[in-house]
Amino acid sequence: MTSPAKISTADQTSISARRGTNQTAMRHSNERVVLSLLRQHGALSKSDIARLTSLSAQTVSVIMRALEAEGLLIKGEPQRGRIGQPSVPMSLNPDGAYFLGLKIGRGSAELVLTDFLGRVRDKAEKRWVYPTPEETRKFLISALGRMRAGLSPDQGRRVAGLGIAMPFELWNWAEMLGARRDLMDQWRGHDIRAQLQDELPFPVYLENDATSACGAELVFGRVGDLRDFVYFYIGALVGGGVVLNGRLYSGPTNNAGALGSMPVPDADGKPVQLIDIASLTVLETRMRQSCRSVSHRWTDERAWQEAGEVADIWIADAGKALAVAIVSSAAVIDFEAAIIEGWMPPAIRKRIVECARAALRDLDAEGLQLPEIREGTVGSHARALGAASLPLSERFLVGSDTLPPGTADFFRVSGD
Repeated sequence: MTSPAKISTADQTSISARRGTNQTAMRHSNERVVLSLLRQHGALSKSDIARLTSLSAQTVSVIMRALEAEGLLIKGEPQRGRIGQPSVPMSLNPDGAYFLGLKIGRGSAELVLTDFLGRVRDKAEKRWVYPTPEETRKFLISALGRMRAGLSPDQGRRVAGLGIAMPFELWNWAEMLGARRDLMDQWRGHDIRAQLQDELPFPVYLENDATSACGAELVFGRVGDLRDFVYFYIGALVGGGVVLNGRLYSGPTNNAGALGSMPVPDADGKPVQLIDIASLTVLETRMRQSCRSVSHRWTDERAWQEAGEVADIWIADAGKALAVAIVSSAAVIDFEAAIIEGWMPPAIRKRIVECARAALRDLDAEGLQLPEIREGTVGSHARALGAASLPLSERFLVGSDTLPPGTADFFRVSGD
């Protein structure tokens, strides 16, 4: 444990950020704290926020008036208590800001437009055999033009940015995806974020697709008081993400949470990677081997019913492999939970989670405190929503590690 005399500068910054400050220079940070509290807990009165942040009532009033003037907050109906003046709850204005999320996938691209609450206001999708940079750019520009045409001038000015979620080093997966090598090589050295930034009037952000899905669970999902969790997203290629101290952690090379590369045993006990067992491409390969037609619409429950026993066996195998990956993750970091999500209907996701829980009980985990295995709460569109969460988090939020200590306890016992 770090002694008080040896706390690093980074630790001191984290500690000091846990409460608000009345200094004018920190007003922007204080606004982010307020917006984050309102996103996490819903409508709050000024007195609630003052108690939670230790900011003065005057400072909170100034912040709330400024955010309301900018259109980011709206007033609720006055709430009368037993004594004193009625309190006025303030909440996020859904139309306060808009965010775009682009998911670039193996067989499709998806663009969503979300409001300040993370609700999808518009979406577009394009199917393809495999993606190329130019086809992706054309889809985005066309779909974005249609979406922006449907916004009023004021709404258009409130588009705060575009997030892109895509597999990193996409060219390396050509063989597994069944794609032409020469076309996939077009992604090598191609900076799509920089390309789109040159064409668009708002900031553009880029993140790994599975990490983005993890970010969607953190920002838009129902994670409650969880501060540390490992996240698995089952798509064409399984991947994941890591949340530490309430923040999405991608590491110095943006490779943290590359869970698809985690070693797990196959049916014969031979070590392989998680990606070789729990990816949807593995299910599709097995279906071709059994002379069954392959569906790329795995969000349709009928596709799973048509896959029959092939899908049943894959679900069981994926659950066992995920259980091993969860134990391995817990041996490194004391995660509170492991969350499983995927490009699939909720009923299929539930089956995989149940298989993982059953397999976990049979594994030797002596000496470990195993995390609770949970289903994801965002759904199959988590990657696109996670992409949209990138500009939201960057411009308006702070991590839960910078929120005041005891926030959760406060809402269990208090409130005006």
